[in-house]
Amino acid sequence: MRSASITRKTSETEITVMIDLDGTGIYDMSTGVGFFDHMLDQLARHSLIDMRVKCAGDLHIDDHHSVEDVGIALGQALSQALGEKRGIERYGQCALPMDDTLVTAALDLSGRPWLAWNVPFPTEKIGTFDTELVREFFQAFSTHGGITLHVDLMRGLNSHHIAEAAFKSVARALRQAVTADPRKGHNIPSTKGAL
Repeated sequence: MRSASITRKTSETEITVMIDLDGTGIYDMSTGVGFFDHMLDQLARHSLIDMRVKCAGDLHIDDHHSVEDVGIALGQALSQALGEKRGIERYGQCALPMDDTLVTAALDLSGRPWLAWNVPFPTEKIGTFDTELVREFFQAFSTHGGITLHVDLMRGLNSHHIAEAAFKSVARALRQAVTADPRKGHNIPSTKGAL
C-alpha cells in the first residue's frame, strides 16, 4: 500500500500528516490558517491523494512556521509513500486555467529537489494570508519530497485565483506523476536503476 504517516514536532509546530497515494482525494485539513486549509483541500482533491493534515503552530507570531512545516511534513510523507518509486509515471505536467489566471506546473519525482518559481502576486495578502507563503510551502514540499518542480504564472490578475491555480496545477501534475503505469511493471523509471 502506497501510504505514509509523518509526525513532526518542534518548538514552533506540532504536525501530523497522513497520505494515501491510491485514494480518491478525500481530505481533512486543520492548520489554523483558513486560506491555507482551502489550498491544501485543492491539493488533495485534484491530485486524488487522500490527505489528513493536523497542525498546531505558533500562529500568535505569524503563519510562516505552520505553512513551511506542513510543506516539510507533506514532502516527507510523499517520499515515504513512494518508496523506491517502482512503476510510477514519474513526470507530470498541467496548464491550469482559473478565470483570469493560467498557471503551468511541471514536475519530476526524481529525488533531486529543485523549485523554479515564477509566480508573482499582485497583492501581498489574500485576506490575512501572506502571498509569499505560497512559495515557501512549495519550496519545503519540493525539497523534502525530492521533487523537481517548475511553476509559472502565464497570466493572472487576482491573487486568490493565482494561488489556487498554482495548488491545483501542481496537484494535477502530481496525480499524473504518482500514477502506476502497468507497462512499467515493477521497474524503477530511470536508466540509473534508482531514483
